[in-house]
Amino acid sequence: MTAGLWQNWVLPGIWITVQLLVYSAALAAFVAFAVGMARTHRSTSVRFLAGFYTEVFRGTSALVLMFWLFFVVPPLMGWQLVPMWAAVLALGLSYGAYGAEIVRGALNSVATAQREAGVALSFTPWQRMRLILLPQAVPEMMPSFCNLLVELLKGTALVSLLGVGDVSFAAYLVRLATQESAQIYTVSLVIYFVLALLVTRSMKALERRSKRNIGIEQEPGLLGGLLARRGAGPVRGTEAAGGASK
Repeated sequence: MTAGLWQNWVLPGIWITVQLLVYSAALAAFVAFAVGMARTHRSTSVRFLAGFYTEVFRGTSALVLMFWLFFVVPPLMGWQLVPMWAAVLALGLSYGAYGAEIVRGALNSVATAQREAGVALSFTPWQRMRLILLPQAVPEMMPSFCNLLVELLKGTALVSLLGVGDVSFAAYLVRLATQESAQIYTVSLVIYFVLALLVTRSMKALERRSKRNIGIEQEPGLLGGLLARRGAGPVRGTEAAGGASK
């Protein structure tokens, strides 16, 4: 693969993929928290509407929704969506429905005593959500949100079917230009892996920060645990020797 193909197609494709991920993730996060909190609302009608949204968009193909927004909406509404924004809407609405279930489950996992404490302090429902429930539920959401964000990253490859110049579309153009499949698709796999690794590391950092904010100490990793055990051994031996001398 020549430097010109890399600079003209692949690098812009990476940037477009990153933009798609950021915009779709922002929309999905907004939908997830709005619908997820609505799923725990005390009003039956609000819970029903939120559940209806979740079931519809979880049961709808993101690709078909993308085509529907791009090809069907213009004749109905009289205006044309830019392909990239049709893709962002389809991905954000679809993955937001999955995220809503993550939010709902995390909120329901907060101990009932915490809710009762908020009632005892005369907090409004919004104050209980903002000050008590969400700070404890967010750390529980992070691992699932990390998986969902990686899935969203891989789902951005669907936009190539609308002609959006992401990594997948750039790989297709390079293959047509060079008639070489192995090299460009191997590079594409590496690009998606690196992007997914960056997403995972960023979400892990957010998870540790959210846990520190509510006073939860992060468990050490494998290397940290081994170092801690190695460091603890001599200390215990010294203490034992000191105790024996006494």
